Amino acid sequence: MKSRLLDQAGDHVKPVMRWGINHALPRAVLRVAARTGDLQGRMAIEATTNTDLTGLFEDIRSRGPVATTRIGHITTSHATVKDILTSDAFQAARLRPGNGLLGRLATWSATDQLHPAQPPSLLVSEPPEHTRYRKLVTRVFTARSVEQLRQRTQDIADELLDSLDPSEPVDLLDAYCGLLPVTVISEILGVPPEERATVLALGEAAAPSLDLGLSWKTFRTVESTLAAFDSWLSRHLDTLRANPGDNLLSKLIAAREDGVGLTERELKATAGLVLAAGFETTVNLLGNGIALLARHPDQLRTLHEQPELWSNTVEEVLRFDPPVLLTGRMCVRDTEIRGVTIRRGALVTTVLAGANRDPEIFDDPSVFDVSRANARDHVSFSAGRHYCLGASLAKMEGEIGLRAIFQRFPDLRLLPGAHRRSTRILRGFERLPVALG
Repeated sequence: MKSRLLDQAGDHVKPVMRWGINHALPRAVLRVAARTGDLQGRMAIEATTNTDLTGLFEDIRSRGPVATTRIGHITTSHATVKDILTSDAFQAARLRPGNGLLGRLATWSATDQLHPAQPPSLLVSEPPEHTRYRKLVTRVFTARSVEQLRQRTQDIADELLDSLDPSEPVDLLDAYCGLLPVTVISEILGVPPEERATVLALGEAAAPSLDLGLSWKTFRTVESTLAAFDSWLSRHLDTLRANPGDNLLSKLIAAREDGVGLTERELKATAGLVLAAGFETTVNLLGNGIALLARHPDQLRTLHEQPELWSNTVEEVLRFDPPVLLTGRMCVRDTEIRGVTIRRGALVTTVLAGANRDPEIFDDPSVFDVSRANARDHVSFSAGRHYCLGASLAKMEGEIGLRAIFQRFPDLRLLPGAHRRSTRILRGFERLPVALG
């Protein structure tokens, strides 16, 4: 009886403890740091406020290739970001319990629930495990496979646009930007049409899971959503095992590297990440791109005259307003980057959006230019071993999705009420009302 009561008490206390250690405490530290002008603290807080971060990017850049802060290091230098992301002296940053009291409490309160920012997720795994996962996924997620999806993606975009009433205002996040990528990735992964709305809702609700410093309410929503997603994914994988099809997940279930496949936990972590990342970042790419082009009619005129620039336009959208703001790395051994010594255990924030505005790489970096010759030099999909597996799919969907809507509705204009997400890592719109014209 006493043991059962202790277990029940632990079930209530552990979530509070997880939130306190992983979110409440870091949020308090970041807020204090931001008030003192600390650059990493400012980035963490200002990124959630819908403010223009260009000035902050320049403040960081003015401190040299790597700015040292009370929290760690931060950089908006394009060259430095690439150095860090491709170096084996740095690994994907994730919360690791220490040996002190907080570490012991973190271990006690930890959950075995799958999380995109915890192993065996591809986002934070490192070699040799990461190498094995990536080989298996790459084998069934090739550029050729993506190219074969081009016509189907065009058909889906046309069907969605056919359903829109040009005489009525519409929120494109709900009616187009979300539905196009979730339909494509669902077909890739063998998700039946009747379950796609569930997948979209689960993905949207879990989007803040990559952030640090969540409120208690958001934290609880994320945990319950990840649990629901885990249950749904288990059922879906069981269905595919019983009835395998010509889809990525069926192939991933059967895939073997040197005779070894993925364990159930590895399979679910990989499949869940591919599913969520396969549409969440593309939703942002489409929304950000539509907003940018609607606000730059001169660039739309250029595209009307030179339609061959649509592919490059996607690269410029990714450079100018990327779907992912930043990524963190942990230094695993004392090293030197661009003349700056970084000690083992230090956290380094690589600001992808800031690197995309580096004037040493891009002329007039604050200008949106669909004909920019080196737009593809952005780092919006990261670099090195963690370069985004779905980059080619996202670019293809972005090109077709943006071209299709502006060719169908060339007079599209933004309406009041557009609102960006408050998430810190993923950057995009939550609402995007437009008049189609």
